[in-house]
Amino acid sequence: MSTATRTIAEIPPLHKVSPAHLRKVVGASFAGTVVEWFDFAIYGYMATHIAATFFSSTDPVVGLLETFAVFAVAFALRPLGGVFFGRLGDRFGRKRILILTVLLMSGSTAVIGLLPGHEVIGVWAAVLLALARCVQGFSAGGEYAGATIYAVEHSPDHQRARYSSAMSAATFVSFALAAGLGALLSLILPPESMGEWGWRLLFLLSVPMGLVAFYIRSKLQESPEFEAMVNDSANRPTPTFGEVMSSQWRQMLKLGGFVMLTALSFYIFSTYMTSFLTQVVGLGQGQALLSSLIALLFATGLAPVVGRISDRIGRRRTMQIAAGLLAVLTIPAYMLAELGTLGSAVASQLIIAVGAVAANVVTSVLISEMFSTEVRYTASGLCYNVTYAIFGGTAPYLATWLVASTGNSLAPAIYVSVVAVASLVIVSLAIRETAGRPLRRFRDEALPD
Repeated sequence: MSTATRTIAEIPPLHKVSPAHLRKVVGASFAGTVVEWFDFAIYGYMATHIAATFFSSTDPVVGLLETFAVFAVAFALRPLGGVFFGRLGDRFGRKRILILTVLLMSGSTAVIGLLPGHEVIGVWAAVLLALARCVQGFSAGGEYAGATIYAVEHSPDHQRARYSSAMSAATFVSFALAAGLGALLSLILPPESMGEWGWRLLFLLSVPMGLVAFYIRSKLQESPEFEAMVNDSANRPTPTFGEVMSSQWRQMLKLGGFVMLTALSFYIFSTYMTSFLTQVVGLGQGQALLSSLIALLFATGLAPVVGRISDRIGRRRTMQIAAGLLAVLTIPAYMLAELGTLGSAVASQLIIAVGAVAANVVTSVLISEMFSTEVRYTASGLCYNVTYAIFGGTAPYLATWLVASTGNSLAPAIYVSVVAVASLVIVSLAIRETAGRPLRRFRDEALPD
């Protein structure tokens, strides 16, 4: 039987990764993911200051919509980055790409912190902001999928969600870090100074953070799963993009049916909730950021717990629980937030956090388990980033627009609930269990039911 047609049962097991090396791998993936999501988080949290700095509108709602439109532009570049870096990652390995993406991300973020505003260079301020965000989005397209794949390909089969949940925790802790630093600056600096230059400090922090992540990642080795695939497929050409699409489009559609909920719930929970509390509910920015900080720290601690649970009960059941929680609890959570106190804001975000964390954790491992090794980076990067561009990148803009156009402050919550129901149906009908099964090295290997 040829290498190309071997079944999973006939593939020799990979050498075991030592616990110490696995912790190093997870730590390196964690560090880069923190940089990526911190850079995206501070844009959302500083949206009101960015709107005042780079856009000329005197209407705060219009300025906020323009700012969130640029926020969405970065997500439009993520699929291109996912394909570009995914192809390179499937051909040359995971490690090299992860080093490159973290440098691009931190550099483009620092540029935003240095850009002159609308009063200095006029409309070019918004243009340059959009270009910097495009570079952010392009580099981010290869970062998260690559980091989770790298961690999963080092992990034992029965503990993949446990270790990949570190990347989910990294997304939440990065948002917590951004919210905490934003709240601290808001308390220390007067509003005028915060609006003029204080917000820029957060963007410039990406430079030392990116250099630390670069150093950590430069010391790593390639994943054993990728090396084994290279050794087993020495005479097999790397699949073309067309071959990846023709062989994986069904899997990408299925996965996208759940990732859309992950993307939407994450940005409604993290980025938009701060704007909702300040612009709609009327809570002060300091209190809104403090509420987000508490909820995000809770989410960070919950992520590894959910990872262990997912390894125990399986991916399908975890996805069904996540979708069910978001479908049922998001509207009551927003009603609670409208009470307008710090306590009600925290309680509402904690309620949404449970479903958002469960969705995020299971997605972090599923993007590796649903694709074979030789197409994993490309297929997962494309699926993940296209779906995030459609449902995550547009979430703050659509939520702001829905409230403004309908006059119904619960419109964003209704939107999340509808998507959650759709995801629950897709998961129940189309996605089969992948937990505990060996990662497939070749796209034509049989995956047993």
